[in-house]
Amino acid sequence: MRLHILNRRVHYWGTLAVAIPMLIVLATGILLQLKKEIPWVQPPEQKGTAAAPTASFEAMLNSIRMQPGFESLSWKDVKRIDVRPSKGIAKWTLAGDWEVQVDSESAQVLQAAIRRSDWIEAMHDGSFFGGDWVKYGIFLPAAIALLAMWGSGLWMFWQPIQAKRRKRALRHAKEQKP
Repeated sequence: MRLHILNRRVHYWGTLAVAIPMLIVLATGILLQLKKEIPWVQPPEQKGTAAAPTASFEAMLNSIRMQPGFESLSWKDVKRIDVRPSKGIAKWTLAGDWEVQVDSESAQVLQAAIRRSDWIEAMHDGSFFGGDWVKYGIFLPAAIALLAMWGSGLWMFWQPIQAKRRKRALRHAKEQKP
């Protein structure tokens, strides 16, 4: 089988293999690129009152517990706390994909909203669909296949250009001969 025919067949069937994983990667990648612009993906960052945090984490947790729906909140429900001294806030990421922004001086809750960017990121890398086996068994091979198809696509693009140049050079050489 000639190389260009094999290349086209690999390109054709490779497209089927990478279509679904790459569609997911592209769509979630666009959402992640725009996460600061789209409040549905990630809540907008609020501004606190102080530059240096003075409220304790315990005071902030108690303030969050005063909010409807968070009365039974415990430290087990806290995934992470992201302190932003320049903004005067502490972002609390909680179980159930909640993000609560608290003023780091007064411990007042500024905003409580669903944060979807974490599970969108898990979809983006494939771990959302079944952990590491999907991430490394489907999404990684799809990415490698896409890289190979990119290379073969460039080759298919360059080949006709190169052939035309070669023909033109041969024709020009024949015209130059006496």
